[in-house]
Amino acid sequence: MSDHPRARKLGERIHEIVARMLDTRVKDPRLGFVTVTEVRVTGDLQHATVFYTVLGDEEERAASAAALESAKGLIRSEVGRQTGVRLTPTLEFTLDAVPETAAHLEAALAEAAARDAELARARANAAYAGEADPYRKPAEREADEPEE
Repeated sequence: MSDHPRARKLGERIHEIVARMLDTRVKDPRLGFVTVTEVRVTGDLQHATVFYTVLGDEEERAASAAALESAKGLIRSEVGRQTGVRLTPTLEFTLDAVPETAAHLEAALAEAAARDAELARARANAAYAGEADPYRKPAEREADEPEE
């Protein structure tokens, strides 16, 4: 989001409006289970990027993207009516990659945990190759050294 407080507030308001519109007013059968994750508004309040996720496979994502594109005008007019800003920002719907990234990170963390557990099992049965403490202590050095 932008550093501008007004853009942040407008983004939050657009988030609410779009989520409500997708839930109640947009009746496109292609629209799947869509969740609006974030809305970013430019500093000049002229453009809003709406990030969304779709529960389902690639085909459902493509169908939902087409449904959002066809309902963009209806949603934009409702955003303009409910926000009351002088110039209604243009809307751009962008598929959010957060679920795929989260799944990838979860898989990487699970693999790291499995490797850590394997290393802990190997460490439990390990023994030192030589002495446990191979370094001489000052007291030992005095006893081992011949006197001159």
